[in-house]
Amino acid sequence: MATVKDKPVAKSFDLSKYQISGKSVTRVIDLGDDSFEVRVKELSWFQRNTLMSRCMQIKGNSESTFDGALFVREVLKEIIVEAPWGKTTDLFLTSIDSRLGQALETLVSSMSGGSEELSLDETKKG
Repeated sequence: MATVKDKPVAKSFDLSKYQISGKSVTRVIDLGDDSFEVRVKELSWFQRNTLMSRCMQIKGNSESTFDGALFVREVLKEIIVEAPWGKTTDLFLTSIDSRLGQALETLVSSMSGGSEELSLDETKKG
């Protein structure tokens, strides 16, 4: 329950606690017989929601569909900043097999805001 106080709060609001750092981190992709490093960055809340909106189609009868494949592809292109293959593009993503694709999918849930409300499996079902 919210309360009203006569005295101002002694602690000030620290915006930096709620902002993404903008720094990239190194993640190791392990494919069993092969492993390599990629550098990834975190998506902001706004970037994530913008991508989700692009992947959602609302129909006239109040129904909506979500293109999970498009969402995963667009997130990967945004978050991977350095990889052995160079820039992550549509051409690259359509050329890889399921072993590498599934490994890269794990980056989506770990770097796209970690939403508890929309898991990667739910996204793919879309």
